[in-house]
Amino acid sequence: METRKLGSTGPQTSQLGLGLMGMSDLYGPADRAESIATIHAALDAGVTLLDTGDFYGMGHNEMLLGEALRGRNREQVQVSVKFGALRDPDGGFIGYDSRPQAVANFAAYSLRRLGTDYIDIYRPSRLDPATPIEDTVGAIAELVRKGHVRHIGLSEVNADTLRRAHAVHPITDVQIEYSMISRGIENGLLQAARELGVGITAYGVLSRGLISGHWTAQREGEKDYRGLHSPRFQGENLKHNLELVERMRSVAQAKGISVAQLAIAWVMAQGTDIVPLVGARTRTRLQEALGALDAVLLQSDLEALELIVPQGAAAGGRYNDYQLSHLDSEKAA
Repeated sequence: METRKLGSTGPQTSQLGLGLMGMSDLYGPADRAESIATIHAALDAGVTLLDTGDFYGMGHNEMLLGEALRGRNREQVQVSVKFGALRDPDGGFIGYDSRPQAVANFAAYSLRRLGTDYIDIYRPSRLDPATPIEDTVGAIAELVRKGHVRHIGLSEVNADTLRRAHAVHPITDVQIEYSMISRGIENGLLQAARELGVGITAYGVLSRGLISGHWTAQREGEKDYRGLHSPRFQGENLKHNLELVERMRSVAQAKGISVAQLAIAWVMAQGTDIVPLVGARTRTRLQEALGALDAVLLQSDLEALELIVPQGAAAGGRYNDYQLSHLDSEKAA
């Protein structure tokens, strides 16, 4: 496993990270034993960056990760935690809280659930419209000074917010959706991050499974987040998007790799300052994702992909309108 430095001030991490959300939330039932086995397999393969959130399964995901890390060398792992999203007992999302006192409170609970003395990268999950980003980052910076947090990250922010935050304390990375069909980051944020020496951790590199090569039209309407809430997985949008996947498949087959491996390799090829997060929930899917590390995309391959899946090719938004309204990254800087 090769490594990549996460921003000019961040840690050296594996060039591929593991996102754990689906092991606790939103994508239907997950098997606890298989989830832990998958985390262990990732660690054994050299994956060191593990991404979670305190609201994934309302604390379940952090406890799962804490259990998986017992007996492992903590210093060889980078734990990235998102906070601030508020949930209700029915699992609904009811807002965001990134006030300084909330930051300290959320961190205290995360440290206990994870069973660790520190969090490697701590970040608000979304911009809290009621709290200036300077106040939130200042509160995390206090946790850094006390040794509870090592690095500060952000998630789904625009270039202006990144600059304001970075002026308070160095930002290690921005976590944001980035894939062959979700490329909004290229419209200013990526450029600002590179100017400031801020890394990118890219989630949704398979667009929640849509461009994995495994999703089919027969799965439309599945009773998880995708079928119920994601415009790209519904109706004519789904039909159009699966046609894009078939175009990708022709390139993947010519390279002797899977569609998922092609999609992951494409993100890795966008720059060594980008670390893709794969949301594998099973060892089988993890093994396929790891195969992307051996995929070599030539400039001619990238040019061919740009022609068949250009920016803006996908049908439907990456979130529904209500969720998009909460994304600072979708607002002009």
